[in-house]
Amino acid sequence: MAEHRFHTPEPVDLEIQIPVGDIRVETVDGDESTVSVTGSEKLVEQTLVSLVGNKLTIGHKGKKPFGITISIGDFSFGSGSSMRVRARVPHGSTPVLSTAAADMKVRGRVQSLEVKSASGDLVVNGEIERDAEIKSVSGDVRLERVGGDLRVQTVSGDVNVQSVSGSVASKTVSGDLRVESVREGHVTAQSVSGDIELGVAAGTKLDVDAGSVSGDLASEVPLGSDPDAAGGDGPALVVRGKTVSGDFRVFRGL
Repeated sequence: MAEHRFHTPEPVDLEIQIPVGDIRVETVDGDESTVSVTGSEKLVEQTLVSLVGNKLTIGHKGKKPFGITISIGDFSFGSGSSMRVRARVPHGSTPVLSTAAADMKVRGRVQSLEVKSASGDLVVNGEIERDAEIKSVSGDVRLERVGGDLRVQTVSGDVNVQSVSGSVASKTVSGDLRVESVREGHVTAQSVSGDIELGVAAGTKLDVDAGSVSGDLASEVPLGSDPDAAGGDGPALVVRGKTVSGDFRVFRGL
């Protein structure tokens, strides 16, 4: 195991790129960032941990350290032995996580989040203050609070989000999308072989245009001005959705 400590009085841009294994990120109080890397001796030696300015990078020395390459979309990594990365960074940091096959957990308060994963689950316990962008193949995604916009693309994985303050753009294949609460902005959701469920917050004016092939459409929320909105002056939410072999449902959110 290798351990690293850095003086970071401000939030950092955290970039982690590992082929397989396990990633844990936690935001904490204080002016120090710590990183631990666990795995085989060779694997640890080939892992580079560096801080340049406010950018903290955890990755591999060389382009193809393991001799095997897995390519998904526009990213690729060598694969081989697994490793475990633990990073503790200041609140408000910005993680960018890329992996071919690793489970990822983020805890605390981050400014924004970007994730690319070929295989592995993503769980975020805490708040993403601004935007989140997730691309995942064969993995579930679970988020709590997104303060900005959410953009998500998944294949063979479910997406479950507690609340999104901004807009939502999603494309899912062989997986369900469920957002417990969205209040305003635009929701554009497309699904093949999966259900879409959207929770609309009280006081929101709703405009929905959705269609389904081999699926049911249902809305528990009246279209137009919500009766709970005083004078119909509440925030507006525009929903555009399409499912193939899946249901589309709008329900009363928190």
